[in-house]
Amino acid sequence: MEDLTYKIAITLLPGIGPVRTRAILAHLRSLETFFSETESALRRIPGIGDHLASRSLRKKVLEQAEKETVFVEKNNLHVSWFLDEDYPSRLKQCEDAPVLIYRQGDTDPDARKVLSIVGTRHATPYGIGHCNRIIEDLAASHPGLLIVSGLAYGIDVCAHKAALKHGLPTIAVLGHGLQMIYPASHRRVAREIVRQGALVTEYSTYHTPDKKNFIARNRIIAGLADATLVVESGEKGGALITADLANSYNRDVFALPGRTDDEWSRGCNRLIKKNMAALVENASDLAYFLGWEMKDNRKEAVQKELFLTLSEDEQLLLDILKDQKELSLDELAVLAGLPVSTTSALLLNLEFSGLVKSLPGKRYRWMP
Repeated sequence: MEDLTYKIAITLLPGIGPVRTRAILAHLRSLETFFSETESALRRIPGIGDHLASRSLRKKVLEQAEKETVFVEKNNLHVSWFLDEDYPSRLKQCEDAPVLIYRQGDTDPDARKVLSIVGTRHATPYGIGHCNRIIEDLAASHPGLLIVSGLAYGIDVCAHKAALKHGLPTIAVLGHGLQMIYPASHRRVAREIVRQGALVTEYSTYHTPDKKNFIARNRIIAGLADATLVVESGEKGGALITADLANSYNRDVFALPGRTDDEWSRGCNRLIKKNMAALVENASDLAYFLGWEMKDNRKEAVQKELFLTLSEDEQLLLDILKDQKELSLDELAVLAGLPVSTTSALLLNLEFSGLVKSLPGKRYRWMP
């Protein structure tokens, strides 16, 4: 694992990317040489200044990398270097792809068909419903389809849950290291993703959630896929950044249209209006544009009862709604003794599971 330690170490240096890494490898025999070379010799390499050539800095990141290597071995993580054959082929085509990516889970990112689905954190019933239906219909025709998203609130987690529900592999691209899950309320979904897909990140355990990391990870979401679908988006947001990146990679971009006065459809409508995304209304539209045959492989069978494993807090909220039938978000939070933010996140999970229905005015109703 010594070679891996050097690969991890080079990524811990500030400002190092594929261009500078290639320059280093072109001038030196190996990464190991970079960490043992003199400062004066390194300064002669294009793009390597005094700071990166610093022996103390190189020693520091090498020590960090040794600890990271232990973490990789202990957690049985898969690590792909950008020059390795097993580095995701679609991502390798992107000039700004990360030098190294970590993966937890056995799902290969190089599936035959890969679709990224992104959208606003403020998902509406309209967006959630279409996201679920599109994935359900695609799963029936393309059982090996890989769904990629970012595990964020709203459309992202909806896409992951729908993929899990309908037996599709799914990859969540994270904006931090694999020592944690953010948001914490999605830990259970993340565990399911590891069993039926994978968690992917370019960040080591030394990287905690940071806004710039989540913006940067959007290039991986776009780069891993054949196409990107934007389900809902405001006038600004990460989903639009992902769409722009997908366009820059010459990948197909699709958007679900919405009402002109709907805040969370304005981004999608703008993409369509400016010919930055093709308008799609359903899975058949997607399949048509991508040249995928839509053949429903679902077999008629007796519906089996779905048993859901709820957390203690989710069960508490469900029991309250069963008793009261309909309550506001604030009323639920008070009765459950939970913060409003936590209650909102739990209700979103219950809504995705079909156990709760959201109503206008931030009210919720139990769905028997």
